[in-house]
Amino acid sequence: MVEFRKFKSENISEIGLGTWQLGSSDWGDLNRETAFEILESFYNSGGNFIDTADVYGMGNSEKTIGSYIKESGNIFFIATKLGRRHDSPNGWPQNFEIDAMRRFTEESLNHLGIDQIYLQQLHCIPFDVLKKKAVFDHLRKLQEDKLIKYWGVSVETTEEALFCLEQEGIAAIQIIFNLFRQHVAEELFSKAREKNVALIIRVPLASGLLSGKFDEDTKFSTQDHRNYNANGEAFNVGETFSGIPFDRGLKLIPKIVEIMPQGNLAVLALRWILDHDAVSTVIPGASSPKQVKSNMSASEMANLPEEVHIKLRSLYDNEIKNFIRGPF
Repeated sequence: MVEFRKFKSENISEIGLGTWQLGSSDWGDLNRETAFEILESFYNSGGNFIDTADVYGMGNSEKTIGSYIKESGNIFFIATKLGRRHDSPNGWPQNFEIDAMRRFTEESLNHLGIDQIYLQQLHCIPFDVLKKKAVFDHLRKLQEDKLIKYWGVSVETTEEALFCLEQEGIAAIQIIFNLFRQHVAEELFSKAREKNVALIIRVPLASGLLSGKFDEDTKFSTQDHRNYNANGEAFNVGETFSGIPFDRGLKLIPKIVEIMPQGNLAVLALRWILDHDAVSTVIPGASSPKQVKSNMSASEMANLPEEVHIKLRSLYDNEIKNFIRGPF
């Protein structure tokens, strides 16, 4: 069973569930039956923290989670995100005004079938908007009105994360951190721990690249962001393969495998993240119940040896970091 870590006064599973794929967009189609099986497997494995967003399938991910909760009666700590919808009547900039943020939050509550969102997050919105600070006041107002319990941000860069850490009342920062994005730890983790701000780790397996299951013949569907955004054609390239060119990543995998203990590479990559005690939870996605169970097994492992961490950092500094594309 999964282990737990503190988030404010609650204990959340250190392996959570990312649900971008449940929106049946950007990862290819996922039917309702499989989605329910994934959620059931996660719950039965002890998982209790789910991350979603209003833009995942334009509400489909939230609705799927809400339907599962209604039918199963199982309860989760649910984090969602707002700010990236382009269907606002007045366009993108108005997404960050209080009326829009309230409407998006109320629609998420309706999709999920719950009375209060555990964690509402800004969804990688422009740094210029964050700097104006009004969005933080809006989140505080939503919290005051009890639409949300806590609020946080999902960010692209360490600079954004450090800025957000200084905002009064912030509960969590969500950021990319994995074997292809290691430097985040030394720049952010100790400061987050000092301020008692949770760290939620997304893209932990670099869009599946760190599973070790891909090769030069791997093809992704036209609906899959690993196809249409492989080089940042649709949104920040860092969200796809952590910004590492796919062919470069394939060449790096054997070098990582050589350093790691014997075992499932995806599980070991998740364990590497969990070895950082400032991390509150990791949110890998899953396209099957089997994948959920595999992800959860990382929580049962002992920490990786220190020499493994040292060698993996050396590989990162010498052969990975300079190849990251996109803001970080």
